[in-house]
Amino acid sequence: MTLAGKRAIVTGSNSGIGLGVARALAAAGAEIVLNSFTDTDADHELAADMAAEFAVKVTYVKADMSNGSECRALVEGVGGCDILVNNAGIQFVAPVDAFPVEKWNAILAINLSAAFHTTAAALPGMNAGGWGRIVNIASAHGLTASPFKSAYVAAKHGIVGLTKTVALEVAGKGITANAICPGYVLTPLVEAQIPEQMKVHKMDRETVIREVMLDRQPSRQFATVEEIGGTAVFLCSDAAQQITGTTISVDGGWTAM
Repeated sequence: MTLAGKRAIVTGSNSGIGLGVARALAAAGAEIVLNSFTDTDADHELAADMAAEFAVKVTYVKADMSNGSECRALVEGVGGCDILVNNAGIQFVAPVDAFPVEKWNAILAINLSAAFHTTAAALPGMNAGGWGRIVNIASAHGLTASPFKSAYVAAKHGIVGLTKTVALEVAGKGITANAICPGYVLTPLVEAQIPEQMKVHKMDRETVIREVMLDRQPSRQFATVEEIGGTAVFLCSDAAQQITGTTISVDGGWTAM
């Protein structure tokens, strides 16, 4: 399929899942707006390299997703978008009674409120054009829970609820809103955790991946950023025009248990 002529904003997209989604959308022909909270030469080089590889327009825009005004300015500053992928997120782990308030506030701001602000800014243009795709990167933790991740679980459950609400508000207007719920995805951040887990559990790499990190993922395999990207492209396709307000799990069977 082709997404030529469509502009896609992907938040938190200079690495990991966001970058994988952006690359998949670029390969389908979409114009891409990359984003993160940094503004380095490497960020702009990433955009230039992607533009050259896929022969599409790619720009990088710095915006702090913890700041609602910057979230809205990201969308408005590029002239709106046809495709919005809310991916930016952070994590922190602690018991509820010891969870730092500043960490709670930051996780809710970046993982949940940012999607509200970007969506609110994007919808007027989508409504005017009669077409739009909103893809929220939630998590298996948007459908289930784990101890010590109260803010993350709350935010991801909130993203699922926001997705459903937006889908109902725009139903019949050519706009869809869906959430992708990945399990463990092999990103640079996850890769960096493996050596420490090997040390803590005194296991080799393959054993610690299978028995510790992927303990709740029945396939015992990481999802890949390419698989998440492919799912996003499908949700943007004409074949998915009647798929809205739902979650698609890419979690190796985690939420089937």
